[in-house]
Amino acid sequence: MGLFDRLFGRDTPVSGAYWKTLTAYQPVFHSWDGAVYESALVRSAIDSIARHTSKLKVEAMGTARPKFQRLIKHGPNQFQTWSQFLYRLATILEAQNTAFIVPIKGEYGEIEGYYPLLPTRCEIVDFNGEPYLRYRFANGEMASERMAECGIMNKFQYKDDFFGEKNHRALKSTMDMIEINDQAIKEAVTQSNTFRFMAKLNNFNKSTDLAKEQKRFTQESLRGEGGVLLFPNTWSDIRQINSTPYTVDEKQASQIKTNVLNYFGTNEDVMQGKALGDDLDAFFNSKIEPFSIQLSEVLTKMTFTLREQTQGSEIRANANRLQYMPTSAKVSLVQQLGDRGMLTVNEGRELFNYPPIEGGDNTMIRGEYYNGEDKLNEGDNDGTEN
Repeated sequence: MGLFDRLFGRDTPVSGAYWKTLTAYQPVFHSWDGAVYESALVRSAIDSIARHTSKLKVEAMGTARPKFQRLIKHGPNQFQTWSQFLYRLATILEAQNTAFIVPIKGEYGEIEGYYPLLPTRCEIVDFNGEPYLRYRFANGEMASERMAECGIMNKFQYKDDFFGEKNHRALKSTMDMIEINDQAIKEAVTQSNTFRFMAKLNNFNKSTDLAKEQKRFTQESLRGEGGVLLFPNTWSDIRQINSTPYTVDEKQASQIKTNVLNYFGTNEDVMQGKALGDDLDAFFNSKIEPFSIQLSEVLTKMTFTLREQTQGSEIRANANRLQYMPTSAKVSLVQQLGDRGMLTVNEGRELFNYPPIEGGDNTMIRGEYYNGEDKLNEGDNDGTEN
């Protein structure tokens, strides 16, 4: 049994007409082969988002489906850890603007986990009056799942009722500029290693004689030993070849980079791991938190019934935002909040990625702090005036 059978079993893909949506567009998703992820700059931008997204902690809340809650504590499925699941899901979403999540089901049809999909095509079809997602993969396999049981995450959603817009229209000009710049750099390097001089060789009639003389001169004179370069009197009209290969100037290169970073919602400091404090917190607010909210809602909707949700059952993808603070700020925070009983010992240790300790779930309060109401009552009991 392979991954396909584990995810979809051996059910035959459903057939039917396209499910009618409110727009004139057919409910069909195509992955784009425009090689967005093959650009080093784009890949670095997406990676910076996926790396931080992989830090999210996914938890099941409430009392519904206790077996399922125990299973997902160890991972979303038997093939991935939560960090791997989140990294790939974020990468797919950024590269395709649409990401699919399918449930992994047990022997009796109960949900046991999740898996992120990357189909080459997905259609919403009407089967017995109910919408189904019909997937086609790169290996030619096809599978179907009830839409109500699947998760769809998207960004840049505008014209389609369910899927995000493609990247190729918005990124095409920038990707073309990246390709031109890369080609220009390659050409500049190539031309720097080609012929730099030209000359007329007299008294040679055969092309074979010219080739022999060129080879002889290269071997004897162009060996990188320096000194004076001498020419025989059979050579004339010696001229230097001045090649001026085109390269994108610094301002244009900076604009290309800015376009990519703005499009994906990241920045150079985040990409290089230099962002700290407020800068990293701003990145979390603008990029990671919207992802965590959408993922929490999508997983909750595809896992729990409406009744279970109203009774408090949900999936949460949370991040300890305090982890984004610099070390000095964490130390100050633990000192200030820990002394006042607002943080437990283990919560303070978690900020520094230390494991919990026994008894660390208790709060600690410095001795000079008292409850004001207790002091008032104490004064009334001993007859003193306050």
